[in-house]
Order: sequence, then C-alpha cells, then structure tokens
Amino acid sequence: MSSERRLPPAAHALINGDRRVLARLITGAENDDPGARAVLRAIYPRTGRAWLVGLAGPLGVGKSSLLNALISHLRGLGQNVAVVAVDPSSPFSGGSVLGDRIRLDRSPDDPGVFIRSMASRGHAGGLARATREVARLLEAAGFGIILLETVGSGQVDVEIREVATTSVVVLVPHLGDEVQTLKAGLFEIADVFCVNKSDLPGADRARRDLMEFASLGGGDPGWTVPVVATSATTPSGIPELWQAVEAHERYLDSSGKRIEGERRRLTQEILALAESRFVADLSRDPTLPRRLEPVLARRLDPETAARRWWVERRKGRT
Repeated sequence: MSSERRLPPAAHALINGDRRVLARLITGAENDDPGARAVLRAIYPRTGRAWLVGLAGPLGVGKSSLLNALISHLRGLGQNVAVVAVDPSSPFSGGSVLGDRIRLDRSPDDPGVFIRSMASRGHAGGLARATREVARLLEAAGFGIILLETVGSGQVDVEIREVATTSVVVLVPHLGDEVQTLKAGLFEIADVFCVNKSDLPGADRARRDLMEFASLGGGDPGWTVPVVATSATTPSGIPELWQAVEAHERYLDSSGKRIEGERRRLTQEILALAESRFVADLSRDPTLPRRLEPVLARRLDPETAARRWWVERRKGRT
C-alpha cells in the first residue's frame, strides 16, 4: 500500500484544500488533540519548504496594518498566503484578546488567503506553543508563504527566530527606546528591519540610525540586514519590503544557511518537546511528595533532589 493511501482521512482532506478540516486541525493542534497529532506525523514529510516570514516588534508599530498591505501585495503577485496572528491571551477565557476579524480585514471569499488568530496562552517569546505545528498544517494545505505576527511584547519577541525562516523587525519613528530595544535582543533576530509609519516625522533619521546599527554586524556575517521604510496608509515601501524578504530567502538557499537554520530550529523544538513531556511525566510521579519533604525541611537542596531523582529514574528505580 502506498504511503499516500496510508494517510489519515483528515490528512487527505487537508492536502486537498478542505479549509474546514484545516481549521479543525489547527484547533486540535492548539489543544494537543491525538487526532491532530496523528495528522501532523503523517504530513511531516510534506513540510519544510515554505517561507515562514515573522513580523516582530513592540505594540503600536502597525504590524497588523503592515500584514494587510503585504497580503494585498502578495495576492497581486498571484501568491497564496496564510497568516498566523498571535495575540495576548484573555485572563478570563484564555482565548485571543484581539482576534483576526478585528485587525485583519480580508474577504472570506478569497481562497488564496487563510488567516488564523491564536492566543499565546501565557507562552513567553511572542508566539503560541503550537505555532510550529500550525505552520506545518498550513504548508501541507498548500500555502508556500506563511506570515507570522508575534504578540508585540517587544524585547521578548525573540522566539520567532526559532520558527521563521526570515524575521522582520518592525519599528516606527520616535519609538523612544530603539537603541535599548535592539540591545535587548530584537537586533540579534532581525534579518530585515522595517521602519513602518514612515510618513511620520523622523522616519529618515530612524532609518539612518538602523542602517548604522546594521552595518555593525553581529549576526550572520554573510548577510547585511537591509532597512526598508514602509507606510501602510500611503501605502509605500511594501514591494521593497517583500523584495528584501525574497533576497534573504534566496541567500538562505545560495549560502547553505537554510539547512543550518532548520537544523537549529528542529534541535530547539525536539529539546523543548522532550522537556515538556519529561516534566509532565515527573509531575505525575507518586514519589514526588516524599521527595519534597527533605527539601522542605532544608536537609536537601532542590538541585541535589532533582539530580538524585533523575539518576534513579535512569536506573529504572522509583
């Protein structure tokens, strides 16, 4: 029997473009549903070729407006495009606070666009836990370009580097703390800088400052980070922004950096999954209460207790 026939029915439907199945599988991935996990395992060989373009930056820089403009530009080029917009979580429902219908205004009749808003659910780093899995589902559904919008918590939106193939850091004129923001980590993750709202005063100076930062290097020595000025309201600079993204994606292929980046990202993903599963397993260990007692009594420090526990489990004892 061919591998194609061994695919779960939901995987067949996904590959054949069923958007309702895609939406259900995304929800299943977010909720760690076994059925969605089975589909993710089945479609994995079909993934790894899409462009995952991340947009990171502080709140208020206009990432959502920029996404709208990018979608229009890409559709004009005849490209299918998917968007994963990660929002802060509601402290009451745990769901997405903002939601794609409010921020991203696209026609529901356009089959070449798929937008999904996801709640971060308290996950640090600017993304949701299931972002990688959702991107794979979208790729298997036929989307070769996937735009990822981070929460917008600014200095900590650095996890995008472990998911996106190209990271666009979006800033605006007179942000106030550009230098400190860059020093805090956004500079290190940028493959492209975008000065959005460039119709505002101070845009030229912000662009010059960023170009000076980019010239200092510090990232990939083979890639000079471009600085593009955009305005979603004018609009202007959108084609140039996409050209910068395309240039970086071509560089990844020509330099061999794509496989290097994929190796780094998959290493981090496997380690994170293993840690998550291991911690979940330990939390159910019935010996945990008695192991806690000597630590509570200050007869044993937490690090030693954890190390002994780990050694005993490796030896197969409880």
